[in-house]
Amino acid sequence: MNPHDTRRRFIAALIGGALIAGIAHAQDRPPIRMVVPFGAGTTTDTVGRVVAEALGKNLQQPVIVDNRAGAGGSTGTDLVAKAAPDGRTLVMGTVGTHAINAALYTRLPYDPVRDFAPVAFIGYTPTLLVVAADSPIRSLHDLAQAAAKPAGITFASAGNGTSGHLAGELLAQRLGGKMIHVPYKEGAVALTSVMASQVDFMFYHPAAVLPQIKAGKLRALGASGAVRSAAASDVPTLMEQGVADFDLVAWFMLYAPAATPAATLAQLRTGASAALARPEVMARLRDQGIESRDLRADEMLPFNKTELGKWAELVKRSGAQVD
Repeated sequence: MNPHDTRRRFIAALIGGALIAGIAHAQDRPPIRMVVPFGAGTTTDTVGRVVAEALGKNLQQPVIVDNRAGAGGSTGTDLVAKAAPDGRTLVMGTVGTHAINAALYTRLPYDPVRDFAPVAFIGYTPTLLVVAADSPIRSLHDLAQAAAKPAGITFASAGNGTSGHLAGELLAQRLGGKMIHVPYKEGAVALTSVMASQVDFMFYHPAAVLPQIKAGKLRALGASGAVRSAAASDVPTLMEQGVADFDLVAWFMLYAPAATPAATLAQLRTGASAALARPEVMARLRDQGIESRDLRADEMLPFNKTELGKWAELVKRSGAQVD
């Protein structure tokens, strides 16, 4: 036999053995459960699955997504708040579950700060203010004029107390006039109503509205963040258009139960940080309109507390409440 062939076979055998050993090692380790507190197919679910796959590769340990929808994300989030703090149960938290719900629900079964330890800030997404493509409202000025009429205008959302609802309420406060909230059970249904001109406008995620904008069914009038959305850089922010102090974004953060040991948290944070730094992971998140933001471990909890205060004020002004 050719000595070069023998050497190649020997190296291949070594690599194959190492791969088999690595796979066996990963399979021997108990899986991590990542609870997604919303249904399959939602933005949170898509983001969770991207992160779960990458995190599993980095930790050499299976990470399984478990959808536990209900009560605006509170059902699945509470499940993790009360889970064993062993690093094997995590939750894909959102601006809803860890900021808005604290003010929205009169009896929230968990404390979004006290009951959790942040693992990784996944990213954020500004929402886009959209109207139907054939709507007579072609600019923010047009929208303000329409709202100033006695009949006012309507805006849709995925439900009472959602980020889209509160963004609409804040816009009404900033521009004045009459803007009537029309809540739906699902954002996709609300968006369909806007495209059909049954409701005048809504704030929604770029990943959901950009395909409809490209298809000629929607028009974007502005972005809700302090800076333009990377996914829609041609859409000016509301602040650029003269709406003062309008900076509202949806965000995603991975959490573990509060009493998780420091060493376990450190391992999870290192694995998550490396996973989020992968170019293919960053690209997949960008496809969902998610933009990155570097937050150190000691910055995540203060960020959460600041968001709690900001959204609590908006919930109070809106009058939204869920028993």
